Amino acid sequence: MLPTTTGALLRQARQALVERGELPAGSPVAPAVARSWLRCLEAGMSPVGRLSDVLQLNHYAVQRAAERQHELVLHARPVMEYLHSQTRDSGSMVILADDRGVLVHTLGDADFVDRAERVALAPGASWAELHRGTNAIGTALAEGGPVAVHGAEHYLERNGFLTCAAATVCAPDGRLLGVLDISGDQRARHPHTFGLVRAAAQMIENRLFDARHGEALRLRFHPLAEGIGTIAEGVVALSDDGWIMGANQAGLALLGLSPADLRAVPITQVLQLKLDDLVDWGRRRGGEALRTARRDGSQLHVRVEPGRLARRVHVPAPEKQIDDALARLDTGDARLRAAIDKARRVLGKPIPLLLQGESGVGKELFAQAWHASGPRRGQPFVAVNCATLPESLIEAELFGHAPGAFTGARKEGSTGRIRAAHGGTLFLDEIGDMPLAQQARLLRVLQEREVVPVGGAQPVAVDFVLICATHRDLKAEVAAGRFRADLYYRVNGLALLLPPLRERADFHALAARLIDEFAAGAAPGLEPDLARAFATYTWPGNLRQLANVLRTACALLDAGETRIGWQHLADDLCADLRQPPPAPAAQPELPATDHLQTLSTAAMERAIAASRGNMSEAARRLGVSRNTLYRRLKTRS
Repeated sequence: MLPTTTGALLRQARQALVERGELPAGSPVAPAVARSWLRCLEAGMSPVGRLSDVLQLNHYAVQRAAERQHELVLHARPVMEYLHSQTRDSGSMVILADDRGVLVHTLGDADFVDRAERVALAPGASWAELHRGTNAIGTALAEGGPVAVHGAEHYLERNGFLTCAAATVCAPDGRLLGVLDISGDQRARHPHTFGLVRAAAQMIENRLFDARHGEALRLRFHPLAEGIGTIAEGVVALSDDGWIMGANQAGLALLGLSPADLRAVPITQVLQLKLDDLVDWGRRRGGEALRTARRDGSQLHVRVEPGRLARRVHVPAPEKQIDDALARLDTGDARLRAAIDKARRVLGKPIPLLLQGESGVGKELFAQAWHASGPRRGQPFVAVNCATLPESLIEAELFGHAPGAFTGARKEGSTGRIRAAHGGTLFLDEIGDMPLAQQARLLRVLQEREVVPVGGAQPVAVDFVLICATHRDLKAEVAAGRFRADLYYRVNGLALLLPPLRERADFHALAARLIDEFAAGAAPGLEPDLARAFATYTWPGNLRQLANVLRTACALLDAGETRIGWQHLADDLCADLRQPPPAPAAQPELPATDHLQTLSTAAMERAIAASRGNMSEAARRLGVSRNTLYRRLKTRS
């Protein structure tokens, strides 16, 4: 129990925050509680007085909420009953809330339940921070991890009699399902409750994992052989071809992965093992732990549970991993990966690339990676932004000029950017902004592979690979007469559309990579509420904006800080991030009889196209087995 003096200091600190907008120096407020208090204050919540009307579901709505989280409730109930047996007669209750903070199932001592119901600690009530202030359930959701809130640490005075400990529960795919909580009278606080609820949450996650992936090839691992089989073990499930399809939180942490890496990383990328060796070990010595190492060299003991793969006759060798500049751009987004794969297929061939996409999506970064991955990587990469060159100088800049060719020209003349790219790669950014007169000259250079400098007479042979980029719709520009059709078809050897940041599925992995690049020393993480705000923000400046934000945030970190928070962002960005996301555009309705079939067929066709006909990869993208995919294709007509 916190001493009475500490409780008084907490109330004084909270009052100071309300009155002055900041906590007094030296106040005994835990960091997670302080962040929660600030969120409550910014939401306009008062610590005292009557609560405004908040969400309270009726009996039937509670049933529907429980049905929505049927899998969670099913596997949580036995664990909750165990928890209740361990805490019985301690004046407490065990609570399960869904991912919105709504209580869906409770077990408690009768002498505490009546008091708890007076503050709506009962099924159907919402304990999200926005509704109930700082509390273990709502704050665990906001922080994305385990939280304990005791007595006066609650933002609302009316909840100060409670002591609460909660831990989040995630699905094997990393999706947040809900929160497990133990709440009781703050006078009966027990120091082991927090550890107990965290262990119980992990037990639920492991039950969910086994139910979801019971037939798959599974790996159970821990740095110590004795740790396998305990609740501290990591667990992953693999696809037939060795990709990590599911994991518990301990497994992700031990392998240094995030939920965004699931379905995007093969096990051979994180462990120094071959898939054949894993399957063979599981068949012959499945009960024993195999000693191996992570890619950083640290030791790991692994027990292999073969599942259905034990019946396989032959295990194909995993594809050789490509490690080049293009591969390093791939952080898990399927659309970007498809673009990278297409671009790699034309490396070393005289086929120009046309990169399309919004400003800031990384077109020049992609172009540099393509150049660095090809046979011309040791030769010049020359970038020209056609939108920033003055129209009067663009001709001389591109094609060069003879000595004294015009007023202001260099006495010694200039080779020009095209000749500077000889032997390497010429990148023409924003080619849609090139004036028509220069478009005609560029077309002749591309056709003849010769440059005639301004004021010169003799053509000079040039050899380069061309990459063009634009944020404009060049087909529309051609139709409007602002871009030459013949030049469009000359530069459009392989057109690739790079996705905007708001549509990418690898946001968290991408942000982590940028932070690792910008941070000095150990890379910090993002505070959970900021990570969620980042994930729902539209990022109008795309990758360029995100990189600038994270570079600045890393520069503002104090020594010893391990997380990037709101205080490390510019004020205008904070205001934008706190704006509610725009409502999604209405989707056209399909006839009811065709709706599900059409969606299913479209999803299969997209996956197969993105996988270039590789049915194993298409099945992995869809999250089904290859046999299921074949069966669906056979019956879709």
